[in-house]
Amino acid sequence: MDTDLRTYADLHADATAVLSGWPATSPAAAANRDRTLELLAAGPVAMSRGHRPGHVTASALVLDATGERVLLCLHGKFRRWVQLGGHCEPGDRTLAAAALREAGEESGIAGLVVDPTPIDVDIHPVSCQGGSLHYDVRFAVLAPPGATERVSDESEALGWFPPDRLPEPLADGTVQLVAPALAALARRAAG
Repeated sequence: MDTDLRTYADLHADATAVLSGWPATSPAAAANRDRTLELLAAGPVAMSRGHRPGHVTASALVLDATGERVLLCLHGKFRRWVQLGGHCEPGDRTLAAAALREAGEESGIAGLVVDPTPIDVDIHPVSCQGGSLHYDVRFAVLAPPGATERVSDESEALGWFPPDRLPEPLADGTVQLVAPALAALARRAAG
């Protein structure tokens, strides 16, 4: 394994452990979890954006402290509203930490808290490496009371929306994150 891939070893081990024990939130998520575990059998290279057959990414549906709003970004490249997230980096030790890092970078909000249990797994085609797949593991992230967002270079806009009135055009798969994210918030409040 070259130096770059060794930096993904812990993240790969975490991804494999998290997904192996994850009770999927839907039949589609279960099928995508299983396909992602098959990809992870390739080793730490599956965490790297250079892996042409596909690579694991991490994203986050950010909820306000009350669960009455979700934060979405208008993605600069494909001009759709989507949850925050992106590629795993060599310094990421866990998938949840990668999702939290991406949410913080893209929202500019300090004090975000990630629920370490995934809420969804989605597989979709992307233009990376001339055409590849993102095996996106998705998490609920909670914003602190009074959080103020700041638009990053990767998005055209950020906006808070009621979960039952999401904006258009909305990226495929974003709406399916709302119910499991709200359930994660409810578990956190009860626990």
